[in-house]
Amino acid sequence: MDVSKTKTSFYRRLYVAYLIDTDVASVPALMDATGMPRRTAQDTISALADLDIDCVFEQQDGARNHTGRYVIRDWGAIDKCWIKANLKQIKAVLEYP
Repeated sequence: MDVSKTKTSFYRRLYVAYLIDTDVASVPALMDATGMPRRTAQDTISALADLDIDCVFEQQDGARNHTGRYVIRDWGAIDKCWIKANLKQIKAVLEYP
């Protein structure tokens, strides 16, 4: 399948936001779910703001290290129902299991 880098990047961001919203909410969990390297997962989370998706890291109460999870506070103009309805296509484009 010949897919543009722009489409792949967009779909990767949508899929990561969807996973975070469905409780796959840490970098290690995203790596396990997608097979993407740590740096790619981190960069993708950071890039969600480019789509006006408000994603924040919530640290666990009393934790001194980086124990916690990401949370989607606002989807902006993105329709998360569309993502759920098109998961099969998104995962096929990204070649994720």
